[in-house]
Amino acid sequence: MSTAIKAGNVKLKRAYEQPEAGDGVRILVDRLWPRGVKKEDAAIDQWMKDLSPSTELRHWFGHDPDRWKEFRERYAKEVDEHADQLEQLRALAREGTITLVYSAHDEEHNNAVALRDLILGDK
Repeated sequence: MSTAIKAGNVKLKRAYEQPEAGDGVRILVDRLWPRGVKKEDAAIDQWMKDLSPSTELRHWFGHDPDRWKEFRERYAKEVDEHADQLEQLRALAREGTITLVYSAHDEEHNNAVALRDLILGDK
């Protein structure tokens, strides 16, 4: 059995986009529930608050692209504190598709992007 995770098995989607059958297991990776999204409409299977950035890190980063590299490094250290949950995500991604759901407006510089790289082992 291969332990490699196919990159296509880890998708990213904003919480404001419609859930789709191809999303697989939908996992909210934000500490706060997305504003204006009804829980029944979100189709969230799991909410992994512990894998979201700390409030302090989130405020420091502020989605500033100039801080992106350092954010990824700091965030990786925080995720390391919850290695069991990271491994749980990896196990799910080995089995099939997972979608990391986030609410940030910036689709390139957010914790879901960084977490996807950590899941895939691309720190």
